[in-house]
Amino acid sequence: MYKTILSLLLLISANTMAQQTDTVFLKQLLESKPELFSGILKHPNKNEVQVMYTQVNRDRNNKPSFKTFSYRVNPQHYFYPASTVKLAAVIFALEKINELKVKGLNAYSTMITDTAFKGQTPVTKDETAANGKPSIAHYIKKVLLTSDNDAYNRLFEFIGRAEINAKLKKYGMTESRILNRLAIGDGGEREKNTNPIHFYNGDVLVYSQPAQYDPNNYPLELTNLIVGIGYMDSKEQLVNKPYSFENKNVFTIKDQQSLMKRLMMPEAFAAKDRFNLSPADYQLIYTYMSKLPTESDFPKYDAKEFWPTYAKMLFYGRDKNAVIDPNIRIFDKYGDSYGFIIDNAYIVDFKNGVEFFLTAVVQSNEDGIYNDGKYEYETVCYPFMKNLGRSIYEYELQRKKAHQPNLSKYVMNYK
Repeated sequence: MYKTILSLLLLISANTMAQQTDTVFLKQLLESKPELFSGILKHPNKNEVQVMYTQVNRDRNNKPSFKTFSYRVNPQHYFYPASTVKLAAVIFALEKINELKVKGLNAYSTMITDTAFKGQTPVTKDETAANGKPSIAHYIKKVLLTSDNDAYNRLFEFIGRAEINAKLKKYGMTESRILNRLAIGDGGEREKNTNPIHFYNGDVLVYSQPAQYDPNNYPLELTNLIVGIGYMDSKEQLVNKPYSFENKNVFTIKDQQSLMKRLMMPEAFAAKDRFNLSPADYQLIYTYMSKLPTESDFPKYDAKEFWPTYAKMLFYGRDKNAVIDPNIRIFDKYGDSYGFIIDNAYIVDFKNGVEFFLTAVVQSNEDGIYNDGKYEYETVCYPFMKNLGRSIYEYELQRKKAHQPNLSKYVMNYK
């Protein structure tokens, strides 16, 4: 009996150790390349760096398992997640369509947004769509291609704030919260109220959703909420007081990568823990996460404003002159605001059988003034993200694997 209990304890201990995140490897990797990372390594607190890298190992049946490494990941240390929250909205909007089970309602139904509260705005048409009409699917395309703020806001209004946060909790993303729309100064009572919405197929009304109100608060224990020496207010006047991130969205590095792993590899999770998405939903998300803005016809983008690597911080560093590797696709959702650059990515090299997850945040705000648009993105943040992505990719190229992955499910049709 004693031997049996001892064996069981050893097995539990071994499994626990196997699931622990390695906090040494990434630090050593960065330190081994001082020509790329010495500036950041000298000021990791100042630049607020957090990195999570996950290796994917396949068995003979191609089922994935994960091994995770981190650098300075701290869920209590606040960073502004910016547009990275939009990926959760994309997923939860499609889930809501599926869970409503309304006959005739789908992601391509015409979505007419009405108003019911001060400051809300309506939507009746979308000239960037092939048919000129707004829909969940078209908003998703715009969110994933170029991180369109209004498109995200419309998804937020459809899902509703209470449901978004309930879904985060359901899927174990308990370090995060999504409270508001983006780029419209959303806050207070306005963020708690979402618009009435009507869905049509042609001229036939198939579903109406009344205005929603979420009275709940979503407190989290966080540090680094009061920052800097000043900020620009809504009238573009300098306020010589620290800036507050209180009551804003929170989406930690750990939760971001958890969401990405569940999205890209649902087969690694128990059926009850997978997103409620159809094969067509996955295809829609995978296609537009990895599609370049210049490959899109609807919406159609000006290549000078939205160049190929516009949404690809990791590996390409948003370099306008980058040479695109045709064998590599990056499935990601980036964010940039208040000096923070964040990217949450699954990177695939079809030719060499490489795949890995990489999620990172870095900030640069030398003058300590927030909301002034003066950040060192070009000289500090973009180079760091590019070099980080390429360093992990180069390591993955030579990493030995028991079984080569079959990556065919991620080959999309971009025409």
